[in-house]
Amino acid sequence: MNYILTGTSRGIGKQLLITALQHGHQVISISRSNTEIENELNKSLVSNWTEIKGDLSKDETFKRLEEELSNWNSVDALINNAGYLVNKPFEQLSKIDFNLSYRINVLIPALLIKICIPLLKESNIGKVINIGSVGGVQGSVKFPGLAFYSSSKGALATLTECLAEEYKAINIHFNYLALGAVQTEMLEKAFPGFIAPVTPVQMAEFIYHFSIYGADMINGKIIPVALSTP
Repeated sequence: MNYILTGTSRGIGKQLLITALQHGHQVISISRSNTEIENELNKSLVSNWTEIKGDLSKDETFKRLEEELSNWNSVDALINNAGYLVNKPFEQLSKIDFNLSYRINVLIPALLIKICIPLLKESNIGKVINIGSVGGVQGSVKFPGLAFYSSSKGALATLTECLAEEYKAINIHFNYLALGAVQTEMLEKAFPGFIAPVTPVQMAEFIYHFSIYGADMINGKIIPVALSTP
């Protein structure tokens, strides 16, 4: 399969990249920082990997992706894993906090999907998996300080449902995985000192298997994946 993954420099994204390469898939990863995985894989597997290091808010990063995609006949799975979290009381949040939260958590995934639609159409079943948060699901428990993070993830959830309806006739499946607590740097930022019951490796394995099996059978769903919140 041909994968596009975002946010792969650390945490869940890095482990997801390693898992996809270990299973022999072709991967383009996009991250603002270098992803150091060469010591964890043999050279033959790393040869299946193209890393784009750059900020997806910049036109040149999208241009580089389009250049790489010109060599592919299809995209089988786009996993929008990159995210941005700011933890501040609402009255202290700034316009910059808002713009970063909604740009990284909503706008960039939407633009990536738009670029990939023609190649997703060429897959047997093109799959878009948006990685979100239980905090972005209507009716879930909400936490102080996470207003921009949770609301932007809520917007991504609604976008997922809209695109699933719009593209259901051409065999592209869109789903949103609403993650609970996973032991990542982002969790530490949101809930300092909290120890999550799930590791990045465990969550990456779940997301990978969902991309292979679950997403073939499910479309347009908001799926909680959580043992705790947090």
